[in-house]
Amino acid sequence: MNDFPSIVQVEDVSKRFLLHKDKSLKERVMFLGRARKRVEDFWALQDVSMDIATGSTVGLVGHNGSGKSTLLKVIGGIIQPTSGSVVRRGRMAALLELGAGFHPDLSGRENVYLNAAILGLSHQETDRHFDAIVEFSGIEDFIDTQVKFYSSGMYVRLAFSVAVHVDPDLLLVDEVLAVGDEPFQRKCMDKIAEFQAEGRTIVLVSHSSDQVGRLCDRVVVMQSGSMIHDGDPAEGIRVLRDGYEADRMSDLQLAREVEPQASRISIEDVTSHTVIGDGSVDVVVLVTVDVQEATPGWGMGIAIETTLGMRIYSSDTFALKHAMPTSIGRHTIQVVLPDVRLGAGKYLVSVGVALASRETVDRRPNAAAFDMPNDEFSTGLLRIRPNWQVDPAIKAI
Repeated sequence: MNDFPSIVQVEDVSKRFLLHKDKSLKERVMFLGRARKRVEDFWALQDVSMDIATGSTVGLVGHNGSGKSTLLKVIGGIIQPTSGSVVRRGRMAALLELGAGFHPDLSGRENVYLNAAILGLSHQETDRHFDAIVEFSGIEDFIDTQVKFYSSGMYVRLAFSVAVHVDPDLLLVDEVLAVGDEPFQRKCMDKIAEFQAEGRTIVLVSHSSDQVGRLCDRVVVMQSGSMIHDGDPAEGIRVLRDGYEADRMSDLQLAREVEPQASRISIEDVTSHTVIGDGSVDVVVLVTVDVQEATPGWGMGIAIETTLGMRIYSSDTFALKHAMPTSIGRHTIQVVLPDVRLGAGKYLVSVGVALASRETVDRRPNAAAFDMPNDEFSTGLLRIRPNWQVDPAIKAI
């Protein structure tokens, strides 16, 4: 393999699917004479070209329907392109769909041999690897049970275990890893890291930007069947998140157009940004409210969430005993969160206002977003500069 700089070569690949407007067989019969008019072309891929170097780990990311999974299936030979070509070298293992290659009426044991044969192992080679495959999967007690009785997690365990034990030069992995439980996902990540250390090539489709940023040395961002970024993972994740932010703002604008105004107090605008100082990052949130009726005792709350919806911070003026303006008119409230130690990435701000009785009168979920800058010394949800010491004179704490 080392004689070839590229293990996969994709040249001008396009893939067309036919979308039928008819919703049932009855409609197809009724409109038989106009069948061509009731079919639309959908180009899942359009003129995609890329070379994947041997030993690299490439992440394919993008919105749902962007073409990333279609591209992975074309690379794996599962579907053929409408035009263009794909050249692969070496042994390939693919985890593209849940339970692909499994027969539901066969036992787990029988499916191990069937799936291994599909992936290129002989019966004797599978015999040598069988115990390791079963041990890695962790489903020893069910190996002789028909797989139609397996849970989705058991499917993934066994399929992944077979794939990584066929000694592949190229491993293709779709989002199926998200189905396994957390301990098994860690085991899978450890196995992928082992493959990387051995110089194997991995192409990964994932919706987890943290996973892609941690594992991949190259990121390809797909949009409407075309590549809009191919290169640095950090830049690729930024491009992806900017796309999500544009969609979120569009949805938010539509929601505001149809949402009725609150009777007493309404939120008119929310913005947020960061202020980078000397070693610290402040988050500033500006909220404009319209007080339409003098309302004593009302309050405001804010919350910060990740793009995946995990709440990491919330606070309100009721707990802080902070009085809000009661005069009729528009008011701008500034909230400064000093020295926020969040890891790099995009975060969403939600805002709500409530009466003294705690009755919510207006709420703007995911109303604004801010970006935390890249951190050269750590990754993850928190930004912490560690103090590493070798053989220090440590006093007991």
